[in-house]
Amino acid sequence: MGQKVSDYMLHRLTQWGIHRVYGYPGDGINGFLGAYDRAGGDPEFIQPRHEEMAAFMACAHAKFTGEVGCCTATSGPGAIHLLNGLYDAKLDHQPVLAIVGQQKRMSLGAHYQQEVDLTTLFKDVSEYVEVCMAPAQARHLIDRALKIALTTRGVATVIVPEDVQESPAEPSPPKEHGAVYSSVGWTKPRLLPDEQELRKAAEILNAGEKVAMLIGQGAVEAAPEVVETADLLGAGVAKALLGRAALPDDLPFVTGPIGLLGSKASDDMVMNCDTLFMIGTSFPYAEWLPDEGKARGVQIDIDGRMIGIRYPMDAHLIGDSKETLRALIPLLKRKADRSWRRGIEENVRKWWRIVERRSHQRFTKINPQAVAWELSGRLPDDAILTADSGSSTTWWARQLKLRRGMKASLSGTLATMGPGTPYAIAAKFAYPDRPVIAFVGDGAFQMNGMNEMITVKRYLGRLGRSPLIFCVFNNQDLNQVTWEQRAMAGDPKFLGSQYIPDVPYHKWGELLGLTGIYCDDQDAVGDAWDRAFAAKGPVVLEFMVDREVPPMPPHIMWEQGKKAAKAALHDPEKVGIAVAGFRQKLAELYEAVPGRGGR
Repeated sequence: MGQKVSDYMLHRLTQWGIHRVYGYPGDGINGFLGAYDRAGGDPEFIQPRHEEMAAFMACAHAKFTGEVGCCTATSGPGAIHLLNGLYDAKLDHQPVLAIVGQQKRMSLGAHYQQEVDLTTLFKDVSEYVEVCMAPAQARHLIDRALKIALTTRGVATVIVPEDVQESPAEPSPPKEHGAVYSSVGWTKPRLLPDEQELRKAAEILNAGEKVAMLIGQGAVEAAPEVVETADLLGAGVAKALLGRAALPDDLPFVTGPIGLLGSKASDDMVMNCDTLFMIGTSFPYAEWLPDEGKARGVQIDIDGRMIGIRYPMDAHLIGDSKETLRALIPLLKRKADRSWRRGIEENVRKWWRIVERRSHQRFTKINPQAVAWELSGRLPDDAILTADSGSSTTWWARQLKLRRGMKASLSGTLATMGPGTPYAIAAKFAYPDRPVIAFVGDGAFQMNGMNEMITVKRYLGRLGRSPLIFCVFNNQDLNQVTWEQRAMAGDPKFLGSQYIPDVPYHKWGELLGLTGIYCDDQDAVGDAWDRAFAAKGPVVLEFMVDREVPPMPPHIMWEQGKKAAKAALHDPEKVGIAVAGFRQKLAELYEAVPGRGGR
């Protein structure tokens, strides 16, 4: 039997270095399913429980490896299910290829079963979307899709009708007018700004007396250059959530996260700076950046579409962060006055004391901050951390001290519920010998994480022997939205939408043959983590945490404070949240008492 189009396309993927595809079967990709079988595991087909999870896993593969992630789905409903995970990749600028089935060519336009206008459906999420209408297209569609995904750091989609999948392959089209001969291969370019703009940026940074740096995922490969730049400028460095692992948190001038989930040290630095230097980030929240005109701005971004759209910049450096900083550093002068830097480092020390003090406070149930704090000192050197979207993300952002060599990510720009668990699974497939820990709220775990424990069970032999821990924060509340209702809408908690059933998540893990650990005692939190790391195989680690502990912002804005106070008057948990909020603030005020706070 000759090679089919589906066989040829999968082989072409391996030539591009793609050896794993996440997907769910359906008759719209039957031709590909047979080809996977004939491929003998290269590329391998990984089956999660839902197409959305496949897209999340492809996005996570791209985030953690720097390679193109790949997912696949059948026509109609399967294709639709991919969208949320693909939008996660689009908004966080990750190269992902989606291969999607379609009805046979002769049935298109007939309102046939599962016929969806896939080109229109995928047009917004994709930088490139094309239908393979003839076998001779297969070669150049795969090649161009991957070149575009890599170049734009975005999503590319190739739609393949069923009958084309089963057609004889044409690796070399007939040499005639209209034929296209493409090749495998792409290299990352060196992107540097204009020299005049570099000099302008250096003048601004050299003139600044209070320089604040804010970095994101675009700075991950430029850590040494960021450190050298910060030293020359006497600056501190705050990190957007996607840049969580760009610099280790044990550096004395790293102020940690910024924004609603941020640190007091980051907030103090950014709000009092005279020069803002953004590197590889599109952090969007104006309320957590200096007032317009208060600080001069310099920004480095590889994408000219994203330059100067978050804060009015005086120098716009369009280029790769590492290469641009290398070109900029010789133009910078080391600041003799180090008082700004000393103040930042003192604020960082104060902040970590506040974090520790808050983490040890006791409430009716386990303080969720204690869960993250007890993990922080136990993190293995090469750990990979994922987070879902919810109040647990705040503790993931604040309480964990990441060290050099660790990796961490979450759904940054889309901030969707659901990716924490599939991200962790994809990280384990990519790095089976590295420990992986996911922070997941009970809402997200109920939404899709519990089903993905079945995926973990299925692939136990592929996930290595190092720890794989799913840490579930059980508070029977969609907690982040509850606090947003209070602070942003001025409404009390609405039990009809916010309450979620109590589920014994650890027992669900045990039912599937995984290790289940349950903890409802704050004194036993550290021991629970020790047991999880010592377990053989994946672990569902469930903590019964207090939902009334507020994810306090670095500073409370007047309007939000007013709305929260209004909401609290009629809130079903008004006594608990008042006490918890006061005690959290007290831990911060303790630092301001002369002679106290560890000084």
